[in-house]
Amino acid sequence: MTRSWQAIAAALPVAFSVVLAGVVPAEAAAVPDFPAPKIFGTTFQTDLGHDFTKRISPRKDGVLRGWITHVSSGQVEYEPIKWRRAKYTEGYFVGPPEGDGTAYASPVAENVVFLSAFGCSAKMTDTTVNRQGLGAGRCSRSSLLTRVKKLRRPALITVYRGAIVKVQEIYTP
Repeated sequence: MTRSWQAIAAALPVAFSVVLAGVVPAEAAAVPDFPAPKIFGTTFQTDLGHDFTKRISPRKDGVLRGWITHVSSGQVEYEPIKWRRAKYTEGYFVGPPEGDGTAYASPVAENVVFLSAFGCSAKMTDTTVNRQGLGAGRCSRSSLLTRVKKLRRPALITVYRGAIVKVQEIYTP
């Protein structure tokens, strides 16, 4: 009888992993920790091998310093941005010049992580940033889509398997 309990105890971790494998969806798997670009980088990030002449498509897996330019039914278009120094202020973010075809489109994952620099409310009066000046307040997917429909906010956009899985706003006063 002792051996049967030992066999059951040894089999429990395997049984639980089999049960959990059926319950946890594939997209909930851990997203790799991609290296982040410089927050205030002064050049546009390149996407080697991406053909912008065909159709608008997702960026390769990784983190892009950019902003979302258009939202339509869970699909968003976004473009890279860079920091431009100014004469009388610290500077500001700019996108590619008008007519440049450097843009991407991806669906927004259902379980997207949106870290806001200005809180989750529509008023955007709370400041929730970390030491690097990145958003730290976790908000819902719907608040992300509502906010980017109204205005362009600079952010670090993480793409994994063709979908946007994380958006972390960059604080700019």
